[in-house]
Amino acid sequence: MNLVEEFQLRAKLKPPLPVGEGPLGTRLYFDVVSGDITGERLRGKLLGGGEWALQGPDGFIRVDVRLQVETHDGAFLYMQYTGLLESNEAVQGALANGTGTEFGQQAFYTNPRIETGDERYAWLNTTFFIGQGHILPDLGVEYRIFRPE
Repeated sequence: MNLVEEFQLRAKLKPPLPVGEGPLGTRLYFDVVSGDITGERLRGKLLGGGEWALQGPDGFIRVDVRLQVETHDGAFLYMQYTGLLESNEAVQGALANGTGTEFGQQAFYTNPRIETGDERYAWLNTTFFIGQGHILPDLGVEYRIFRPE
């Protein structure tokens, strides 16, 4: 099976709201304030959303994100993904200093699910996606989103 890149997603986040230490780790909430999706078949802007991150004792952050998207031609999408972000030295430094990382400097993988009622984008409802991410400077993230060919 081959994977092909379907689109890229970039998001800007507000500083985290520290929910605090719980039974499963430290919970942080990030408000997603802007961003965009760029690809050949899918282009649009993020209308908002949030990330409920859980820093576990094993050195991984469990990512839980929900987003609203408006495509360039007026369709509305709901996107939800979970994933894992390795909290290694590169990630810790980027988060502490407002810098970024590059693809491959950390394990950062997601599995986006996209829903829509717009028939032009019905293919999204039944496509399995895999994302690879990295941190952008000043509290941003970028993903390359792939699908099976």
